[in-house]
Amino acid sequence: MTTRFSQLLMCLLVSSTAIYAQPSLNANIEARAKAILPKVIEWRRYIHEHPELGNREFKTMAYISAHLKSLGIEVQENVAKTGVVGILKGGRPGPVVALRADMDGLPVEERVNLPFKSVVKAEYLGQTVPVMHACGHDSHMAILMGTADVLAAMKKDLQGTVKFIFQPAEEGSPGEEEGGAPLMVKEGVMDNPKVDAIFGLHISSQTEIGQIKYKAGPFMASSDWFTIKIKGKQAHGSAPWSSIDPIVVGTQIIAGLQTIVSRQENIVKAPVVITVGKFHSGVRNNIIPEEAILDGTIRTLDSNMQKEVHERIRKTAQSIAAASDATVEVTIDTKTLVTFNDSALTAMMVPSLEKAAGKNNTSTLSWTTGAEDFSYFGTKAPALFFNLGGMPKGMDPLKAGGHHTPDFYIDDSQLDVGVKAFCNLVFDYGVLYAKKPIK
Repeated sequence: MTTRFSQLLMCLLVSSTAIYAQPSLNANIEARAKAILPKVIEWRRYIHEHPELGNREFKTMAYISAHLKSLGIEVQENVAKTGVVGILKGGRPGPVVALRADMDGLPVEERVNLPFKSVVKAEYLGQTVPVMHACGHDSHMAILMGTADVLAAMKKDLQGTVKFIFQPAEEGSPGEEEGGAPLMVKEGVMDNPKVDAIFGLHISSQTEIGQIKYKAGPFMASSDWFTIKIKGKQAHGSAPWSSIDPIVVGTQIIAGLQTIVSRQENIVKAPVVITVGKFHSGVRNNIIPEEAILDGTIRTLDSNMQKEVHERIRKTAQSIAAASDATVEVTIDTKTLVTFNDSALTAMMVPSLEKAAGKNNTSTLSWTTGAEDFSYFGTKAPALFFNLGGMPKGMDPLKAGGHHTPDFYIDDSQLDVGVKAFCNLVFDYGVLYAKKPIK
């Protein structure tokens, strides 16, 4: 635990009512968030109808930028290619707090019949693809736009500075392009002014609206992408004994990778997932090809286990290939780190989340093997990332459309809970920071 946050946490423990000591301010946030909700829904639906892929969010950037400028917020455009950063300086001294929303859509064709359904198509890796906000980034942007509106109106009461980070390419950059949170961090978005704490949220299509869920410590998994190239010997399909069949070797490697999960890693300590998503080989029915390529993803929630899994994948692939006289080349690229919620920061800010959603609607969540590049911001400042419910009330979560699917659906009638959460976090963190300034 850092000195800064151990001191702040002690302050909280000594005065457990500290962040509840602003009833008029809380009422102001509540009223303004409720009043801005119709606009938040309008923004969300417009963005949903006009999605753009990662590193191509040009119109989205202009839309967000125009809104922030209308509020008198200092705006930086083209950050990490198509990102937007807004800076709002409060009327009182205090910390620098960053709030983040991601911007990009996905190459998914929407199947839900909505008045604002996306029919957009775009180019992705040389192909024309449908585009959809199939992960809720439209909701994230609209919530942060609403938050900016509320905080700008309350500027004189604001302690410190707020950075509104609208990040492109969270789902990954096309091809070999740089992008996303790593590029934002590389370009210094967490500096000038230096961020003291950062907060982010993710809408959940399988959590009921109005609810907030969080977890201290490891929350979302790291994401690594791997490629295994298998080199064998080509032969006629009628004489397999003349070949070194890379397809057979590939199937054995796929099976072998699963024993890493089931027999080699201690999944009681933390979950591990290894998934092969692509298997490409061959051009004709009666030809055993020379090469096969496996592509997949690795998810871990512990950095030491992440390193172990990488080595086990290489060893498994090489040993299985060698048994058939084939050769392999294994490459592993890290896409995201473990999304880690600073434990002290989380403990301090839970009451802020409870004010937004209510105590009965705020609860802890188990870790998830989904991944988020918000994790990179957490390498520069203490971070807290939480989930916001978007599933219609009373719906069975097992029947709700999942993220990254054509049936993904969000009930946007309570997005003001996200606005309230962000506003509470900003004001309450400022109060706690002021009570125990750090030298």
